[in-house]
Amino acid sequence: MFHSIEELVQLSNQLGSVSEAMIQVEMETSGQDRQVILNHMKNNLAVMKQSVDEGIAGVESVTKLTGGDAKRMDDYLNKGQTLSGPTLLKAVRNAIAVNEVNAKMGLICANPTAGSAGVVAGVLTSITETRALSLEQQLEFLFTAGAFGLVIANNASISGAAGGCQAEIGSSSAMASAALVAISGGSPDASAQAVAITLKNMMGLICDPVAGLVEVPCVKRNALGASQAYISADMALASICSVIPPDEVVAAMYKVGVQMPSSFKETAEGGLADTPTARRLEKEIFST
Repeated sequence: MFHSIEELVQLSNQLGSVSEAMIQVEMETSGQDRQVILNHMKNNLAVMKQSVDEGIAGVESVTKLTGGDAKRMDDYLNKGQTLSGPTLLKAVRNAIAVNEVNAKMGLICANPTAGSAGVVAGVLTSITETRALSLEQQLEFLFTAGAFGLVIANNASISGAAGGCQAEIGSSSAMASAALVAISGGSPDASAQAVAITLKNMMGLICDPVAGLVEVPCVKRNALGASQAYISADMALASICSVIPPDEVVAAMYKVGVQMPSSFKETAEGGLADTPTARRLEKEIFST
């Protein structure tokens, strides 16, 4: 078992990869054999792909606050004149798609939570399309992401209600960046550096859902979180390291979350949730 990122990196070096370390630990703790664990992850992967496809086709949330942006991004991509490049923007599109499906109460795979479900799924489906990843590589991506998410959850938080969006979308972005490094041939330590780079840039991000609903600003934050994962992964693959060790970054994020006022932690009492427009929308939604 690993309890810190440093221990995870050491175990991964011994076993050959972060994903293998995660699978071995899962086998030990659950008592299930390898094939059962792989099959479970295959099912998660299938749900992620289904939610991406459904969102891109065009959906609308129950409240009608969000919806259709994944399709708009898809139309924009198809024009072939983007600024950021197709791989990055496909991740953005796919992340939006998943969260729009979540907002319409559709089926998604929480990774690590429902409110942050778009990042890992969006990044994975994007890089899979660009690099034609095999099923084995896609599963490696998910187990790698899960390993780092497990450390963050046990040492800090993955909940917006407990630690703000830095803990929720920040964690999912960090998980995706680590997995991108791994399937690109980076070392376990490089994956850890990507986690640190990502979390540092998301630190302090509050959770302020309009009307208490996980769609505004969450859908777009997932999209930006997906882009953050790509940039952090590229920095780590370029051998750029975090001056502050990854475990210390996780600890710092936890401290910030504890110090954050409750109004900034999914209570809908502060931030964007307390703007005049948000209050008007709140009344309109709950008066019907």
